[in-house]
Amino acid sequence: MSGAEFNTLHEMAKLARENLSDDHWDYLIGGADTESSVKRNRFGLDSWVFRPSVLNDVSEVDAGTELLGVPLRMPVMLPPIGSVQVFEAGGGESVARAAEEFGVLQTLSSVCTPDFEEVAAKVPGPRVYQLYLMGDQGWMDDIIRRAVDCGYTGFCLTVDTQTYSRRERDIAKGFVPPSGSRSDQADFSYQARITWDTVAHIKSEFDIPLYIKGVNTGDDARRCVEAGVDVIWVSNHGGRQLDHTRACIDALPEVVSAVEGRVPVIVDGGFLRGADVVKGLCLGADLVAMGRLEGLAMAAGGSPALVRALTIVEHEIRTSMALLGVNELAGLRPALLERGRPMVIPHVLSAFPLLEEGY
Repeated sequence: MSGAEFNTLHEMAKLARENLSDDHWDYLIGGADTESSVKRNRFGLDSWVFRPSVLNDVSEVDAGTELLGVPLRMPVMLPPIGSVQVFEAGGGESVARAAEEFGVLQTLSSVCTPDFEEVAAKVPGPRVYQLYLMGDQGWMDDIIRRAVDCGYTGFCLTVDTQTYSRRERDIAKGFVPPSGSRSDQADFSYQARITWDTVAHIKSEFDIPLYIKGVNTGDDARRCVEAGVDVIWVSNHGGRQLDHTRACIDALPEVVSAVEGRVPVIVDGGFLRGADVVKGLCLGADLVAMGRLEGLAMAAGGSPALVRALTIVEHEIRTSMALLGVNELAGLRPALLERGRPMVIPHVLSAFPLLEEGY
């Protein structure tokens, strides 16, 4: 499968469902408890509507950007997915190859396979490593040193996983992901001990950009900047951790205001289409991370399908920009958005309405 056979993203979502078992499908699309946070992410995105500007020259539209000196073909990040290998056997290595081929940045999860050193050896290049703490400070320091030594250009701490949430789709079936995490058994004691002292230690000991993933408020964003954090990542873990959170796109303006342009801001949470990405950029994000789309594409056809998904998203971004009257990313601004009433019932895959019509 080359990926070229996909003309739309909804075709990938449809094939992903056909390819995955019920357990792995629920792991991909599910959330915590009532799954309200999952739905709010989509509701929030659909609640922002465009206010286009006309009579602007958009004969050439440039969606290229960079992050901390790394050139990127478009402002999209491939975020960490634990157990991504259940969607396609190559796991994190397949994602790395897609990111390298297309020209975006990958964040590799510490709970996927192959491990971070094997991926770096097989697919060299700029990449961020995301770590869940499963040991003490000495254990963490050793992992960070090894990540630096094998070429990772960023280190990410996920800070919204102090404990493992109750994901009732998994609990009801007794499904345990390959990482072994489940709400009644996972040992997240080291994750629960992450504090601002952890951030200070990493910044004092290691010369590698630090990403903090899981920020939701301006106060925490401001404190991150003061602590020397290099990249702030607005996230609610795709609705898979704390239930009943704000949509990430609704938390984004508060974080951007607090950061005041001092460091880059990434946002994730329900972003599945190019228009979604453009909304995040209008509200001040530097990059948008698209986790569930990554998982859907991987399940539909591995690395080639993921490259094709990114190509479609790029086309959607450029189309949205042109129709908004903007020819470069710097022109995307809050004035191009306003609040509006959503026209669809929020659902994890409501960005793909043709699925319900059987296409």
